[in-house]
Amino acid sequence: MEYRRLGKSGLQLSVISFGSWVSFHKQINDSIADELMGIAYDNGINFFDNAEVYALGESEKMMGRVLKQKKWDRTSYTVSSKVFFGWRGKENKPNQTGLSRKHIIEACNEALQRLQVDYLDLFYCHRPDKNSPVEEVVWAMNHLMQQGKILYWGTSEWSGVEIMEAHRVAAQYHIIGPTMEQPEYNLFNRQKIENEYLQIFKTVGLGTTIWSPLASGVLSGKYNNGIPEGSRLSIPGFEWLKDKAYVEEKLNKVRAYEKLAKELNVSMASLSIAWCIKNPNVTTAILGATQKEQLVENMRAIDVLPVLNYEIMEQIDTIFGTKPRLPEY
Repeated sequence: MEYRRLGKSGLQLSVISFGSWVSFHKQINDSIADELMGIAYDNGINFFDNAEVYALGESEKMMGRVLKQKKWDRTSYTVSSKVFFGWRGKENKPNQTGLSRKHIIEACNEALQRLQVDYLDLFYCHRPDKNSPVEEVVWAMNHLMQQGKILYWGTSEWSGVEIMEAHRVAAQYHIIGPTMEQPEYNLFNRQKIENEYLQIFKTVGLGTTIWSPLASGVLSGKYNNGIPEGSRLSIPGFEWLKDKAYVEEKLNKVRAYEKLAKELNVSMASLSIAWCIKNPNVTTAILGATQKEQLVENMRAIDVLPVLNYEIMEQIDTIFGTKPRLPEY
């Protein structure tokens, strides 16, 4: 396993990590979660990602039960949660969502209880909150760090301007700004990592724990001939994800991409994940899996990395046509 520093921090994360979005509680039970997390940990993965909103809190409870049973050395792994959406769904009342100091602190305490840990290594603002002053957010996160309840805080799907505003506030008050961002990054979605955040990487530094490296499974090729039963695009309540991912234009590109993967004698999934972690500004790529074979295959991305020379990267860019056009200076 390869490990990378989280931005300019001293924390090292495995370049491949394991997340629970969609799969935990909705697709797999405790025994499968136990098996998959065990395989991940035994292969050097040291970051397990979660959030209050995943399965409305049940995802964190499941991961917490597994962690308690595993009895791993707490210093050997990192675990995260995210705050914004709340976990009560339609039952959410005022102050049970967003990034007010009240919700940030209460959400952290609830996540600690569900995950059955004493502290969170990483705690994210799951989305920006237009109704909460950024000063309130930055101070609330620093309050939690001073209490020892979180070690690093970051953002998810924030704009570059919003991240830098948080750093401005932190610098003004001599407190700690966001260490990491969790954006979507894959062959269809490249703008933030490859363009918008470039100056942030160079200046204050930014770790990235990217999600959906397979574009909800589309880049694995499993949807090339329809939507298999039991896949995430077939889950009730995730129609929005299906509408976003299952687009014929995208599938045509993936079919062309499949030919390249066959020529290279690698799976489309491992090639797609390897492409993500080829970018040095990616700290870790979060994998989701429902089966042992799927997880093992996806972890082979590390072995596929050497295949991605300049020529192959150019071929991939040609197939997808999604490389951001950078401003000329």
